Amino acid sequence: MKSITLLLAIVGMSFSCTTQPKEIIAKGAELVLVADGYAFTEGPASDQAGNVYFTDQPNNSILKWDEKTNTVSTFMKPAGRANGLYFDNKGNLLAAADEKNELWSIAVDKSSKVLINQFKNNKFNGPNDIWVDQKGGVYFADPYYQRPYWERKEPEMDSQLVYYVAPNSSEVKITAIDFVRPNGIIGTSDGKTLYIADIGDEKIYSYPIGTNGKLGKRQIFTNMGSDGMTIDNQGNVYLTGDGVSIFDAKGNLIEHIAIGTDWTANVTFGGKEQNVLFITASKAVYKLEMNVKGVRW
Repeated sequence: MKSITLLLAIVGMSFSCTTQPKEIIAKGAELVLVADGYAFTEGPASDQAGNVYFTDQPNNSILKWDEKTNTVSTFMKPAGRANGLYFDNKGNLLAAADEKNELWSIAVDKSSKVLINQFKNNKFNGPNDIWVDQKGGVYFADPYYQRPYWERKEPEMDSQLVYYVAPNSSEVKITAIDFVRPNGIIGTSDGKTLYIADIGDEKIYSYPIGTNGKLGKRQIFTNMGSDGMTIDNQGNVYLTGDGVSIFDAKGNLIEHIAIGTDWTANVTFGGKEQNVLFITASKAVYKLEMNVKGVRW
C-alpha cells in the first residue's frame, strides 16, 4: 500500500499522518457502541481473560464488560470514586481512588485494601492513571483536579508529580518531576520506556526506565496532551482527548479515530485475543476491531 500524507489538526496543532504498510485498524471495522448512559467514563483496564473494566467516577462505580457475553454489569459500587484502573501482576485490579486520594488494590472477590494514601504526611493531589511494570512496580500520576465531593479547596502538595511504588513495598518515591499537570501514563512491553502525558502543557514525554523504577532523562515524544494512554504490540502509542490519535514509536502520527463526542478520556485493548480497542468517551464506551494487539509485559 502506498503511503499517504494527511494534514490533521488536533487541539490546535498540525501533524503529518502517514499510513503504515499494514493498516492497524481491521479491514471493514466500524466503531461499535458497547454501552452508554453514564455520567463520565474513564480508566479502562483488561484482565487476563480479556474482560474490560472501566469507571463512571461521578456515579462512584466500576463497571465490567464481559468478554463471553458481550454485556456490561456493575462490578463495584461504591468504588472510592475510582478513576484510572490497571491490573497488577497478580491479577488484582488497582484503582486510583481519589475520593480520599488513595491507591487501592481490589481482589477477584471484590475485597479491597488501601495501598497508598499519603506522601510525607500530605494527601496526594488525586491519583489518576496507573501503569505496572514487569516486576510489579507501580507508577502513578498525581494531578490536581478539584472534586465537588472534597472538603478541601486546595492541594497539600506543592507540585503535581509522578510516583513509583516498588514491588511488595508501600514506600512511595518521586520518579518524575516538572509537570504542569501529569495525567496519562503507559510503558512498553519490554519495560524499557515509560510515556507520561503532561496534559497541562500539551506534551508527551518518553523516559528510559532504569533499575529500581528510576527514570532517565526525558525527551519530548510529541507536542500534544493526552488524558489516558495505551500501547500496542508494534510499539504504537494511543493518545486521547479529541478522539484517539495513534503515534508510532518515533512520534509520527499514523492514525486518528474520530469518536464524535466532546471528550475521549481513555483507551485500552481487550477481548480474548487483545485485538479490540476499547474507548471511554464521555457518557459512553465504544470498541473497534484492530489488526494490532495490546500488550502487558
